[in-house]
Amino acid sequence: MNINLCPSMMCADFSNLKREISLLEEAGADIFHLDVMDGQYVPNFGMGLQDVRFICQNASIKTELHLMIEHPMRHIELFASCGVDIIYIHPESEYHAITTLQKIGELGLQAGIVLNPGTSVSSILELLNVVDRVMVMGVNPGQAGQMYLPYAENKIEQLLELSQKYKFSIGMDGACNKDVINRLSKKGVENFVLGTAGLFYGNMNYKENMQQLLNAIGRRKKHEDSRICHN
Repeated sequence: MNINLCPSMMCADFSNLKREISLLEEAGADIFHLDVMDGQYVPNFGMGLQDVRFICQNASIKTELHLMIEHPMRHIELFASCGVDIIYIHPESEYHAITTLQKIGELGLQAGIVLNPGTSVSSILELLNVVDRVMVMGVNPGQAGQMYLPYAENKIEQLLELSQKYKFSIGMDGACNKDVINRLSKKGVENFVLGTAGLFYGNMNYKENMQQLLNAIGRRKKHEDSRICHN
């Protein structure tokens, strides 16, 4: 099982974004997580189209787009054209979420759904037929720095069982610190979004902060693994 550590670029320093991309990749990031908010589905505004395009053009790792917007189907092709690899939507944000997810797949991208703390697994069962990924929110969406809601983890066991049938990977977004990552990765959670609890804190030393997370999952940085393989 591959554990993916995914920095939430909403927390990065936008005054020197290209440098931030390089520093995070060097620190061991696996996927850049891009949060887009419209002020309607969630009471906040997030990254814009230009930000998404810039990160995709300058990143050497995969990018995943988390759309916290109303009616994402209207904008899927536009965001896909930026060069993202994965697109997540919230099932409540669309009249026919399954059509939107199918469209993401038709564009050659991986499709994912996000479960808010108040969204039950039973309510999205039919969508599992067309998704590659499911992300569980450990906080209410739309704002960084919130308190972790431990009851959100109750969905993990259900999803792990369902993933055997539907073949999707499971992720956690929201207040993912090293303890949460260590505990859930052992259960089978593969993807973790890193915000102010896990990476963007203190003196913002990405190498040091990321190393603690890599230690929690017992993994070396990718470039170190590559060097060991070639020797």
